[in-house]
Parts: sequence; C-alpha cells; structure tokens
Amino acid sequence: MVALVAILVVDLLLIIRRPHVPSMREASLWVGFYVLLALVFAGAIFMLGDVQHGTEFLAGWLTEYSLSIDNLFVFVLILASFKVPTAYQQRALMIGIVLALIFRGIFIVAGAALIERWIWVFFIFGAWLVWTAWQQVKPGGHDDEGDSWIIRLVKKVLPFSDHYDGGKLRTTVDGKRMFTPFLLVLISLGATDLLFALDSIPAIFGITQSPFIVFTANVFALMGLRQLYFLLGGLLERLEYLKYGIAAILAFIGVKLVLHALHENELPFINGGEHVPVPEISTWMSLGFIVLAMGVATIASVVKMQREAKSHGEHLHLGAYESKREAGE
Repeated sequence: MVALVAILVVDLLLIIRRPHVPSMREASLWVGFYVLLALVFAGAIFMLGDVQHGTEFLAGWLTEYSLSIDNLFVFVLILASFKVPTAYQQRALMIGIVLALIFRGIFIVAGAALIERWIWVFFIFGAWLVWTAWQQVKPGGHDDEGDSWIIRLVKKVLPFSDHYDGGKLRTTVDGKRMFTPFLLVLISLGATDLLFALDSIPAIFGITQSPFIVFTANVFALMGLRQLYFLLGGLLERLEYLKYGIAAILAFIGVKLVLHALHENELPFINGGEHVPVPEISTWMSLGFIVLAMGVATIASVVKMQREAKSHGEHLHLGAYESKREAGE
C-alpha cells in the first residue's frame, strides 16, 4: 500500500511541476507500466497466496478497469464542457482520480462492515447493479455533468470569474477576489466520482469479499487513467458499444449477487429463513464473462469505426486526440 501511494504521489508531483499534454509515446509507456504493475501484483498473489484470490483480483481489477474507463468517458465530457486548457487537464484528471480513491476507500470500509453483519445486503447490491446496467444502455445514460444542480447551486453561492488563471482555484478580477472555473471542474469531477463509487464497490464485492483485494483492485484500475485519457482521447467517445459491454458486466454481477444472497439466505420470509438451493457463479466464470463482454464490445466498436472511416475515405488510427489537437480542434 505504501508503494502504491508513493507512485501516485510521484505522479501528482510531476503534474504540478511540469503541466503539459503528454505525447502518444509518453502516454502509452505510462499506461503499459501501470497495466504491467497490476499483472505483476496478480502474479504475486498467485505465488504467495492461492489461485482463488489471484483469480478474484484479476476479475475485480478488470471489472473496476472497465468501470473506470466509463468514469473516464464522463471526465471527457466534463473537461470539454468547461473548456479546461489542455495543459491543465492532467491536473484536473489526477485530482479526480485521487477523489475517486478517497470515495471508494470510504465505500469499501462501509460495504465490508455491512456484508459482515447482514448478508441480505447483497439483494440490494444486486438490484442496484441491474438498475445501473439499465441506466447505462437507455438513451441519455451519459448526460453531461457540467450543468448539474450542484454546479448551479455553487454558482449562486460563490463568485466565479469567466476565465481560467492557469491551474489556480482563485484569481483577482478588477480588484475583487473570485473563484476560477477550475473549482467548478473539481466539484463536478468529485460528484461524478461519488456516483461511480456507488456502482463500482457493489460490483467488485460481487466478485470478492476481501477488503484488501477490493481496495487494491480499485487502486490499480484507477492508476494510469490520466495517461489513458490522452492516449485514447477522441477515440474513447467513438467506442459506441463500450457502454453495452459495461452494462452486461454490471447486470451479470448483479444476478450473481442475488444468487449468492439466496444461497446464503437468512431472511425468514424467503424459504423460511433457510438457504435456497440455487446455482452459484464461480470466480472463473465471472472472469471469463468480463473478458468476453469487454472484448466483444471493443471489437464491435472498432469494426464499426473502420466501416465508417472507409465510407468517408478516411484512415482509422489511435492518434485521434493528438491529430485533433494538432489540427487546432
């Protein structure tokens, strides 16, 4: 845990000391480094622990990674709506990731305590995930958070300037101290993190009940998201079927939680308080389904993008964000 926190602190200090838009090569190397770090950690669990916990970590990490990419998609919308200068987008993203870690840490502690005392809470978790899956696929599931009621309320209470002052939260306009739009960005990112924590924590508790694995899977899933934003950039919002893959994963884990709650049933009005003989979904089945869902969603999205690019006589490439920036868009 100390090593993970140290890496995040170093990452944050690099942003503060040298705010910039990373190149495709730099972003690729950082994303590859964090993915490799997660795989090395999984290998250590397999060797020092056992196959069961190693599999749980892999399944949990992949689930949280897919949900974090969905979180990142909303970050893209927020940064675009507030027109955050590209040089300071890294700082906003890193603060958003740190806030996500804090919120998820709180929910992990609360979730572990609830599960230990009341196993029937899995019914609630399962129903919530199925509902969230539906919210993912219905029209308007990714509405822009930039104009939410929280932002409107803050604007009424505090004075804000119309322009950014670098990465500062406060500035002086005509001799009057005011907050910059950067504070609104951070509030919007924090509110988004809170909502996503409500989805991600029940999802991973459907795979493992070990608080240690739950937290480490979340940390590894969030590490590298900042660089992934610049690596994928405009391509992220064009992965049209990604939300369906994430919705399928959430619905699958929701059903798994309900089945587990029935299997461990203690509620007197269900089967007289006795365990219900229902099939349980293994961790290996969960891991296989997660990989399959994300793989199919990603491949289907890329295939559609290739067809659209060919129909317009264009060439599909991963440098979507960089090419847009070079073109001045």
